[in-house]
Amino acid sequence: MAYVINEDCIACGVCQPECPVEAISEGDIYVIDPELCTECGACADVCPIGAPQPE
Repeated sequence: MAYVINEDCIACGVCQPECPVEAISEGDIYVIDPELCTECGACADVCPIGAPQPE
């Protein structure tokens, strides 16, 4: 199951460079492409509010 970013995202951008497969894209809130996500958890490890969660 891929990670998803919930509505608590503050769009700080700290997660995007941590993704080894570039599955995170910028927007009002950041979005993880479930087709690219490898479930490594790197985004969740660095997120200050815990917005990325396993789906």
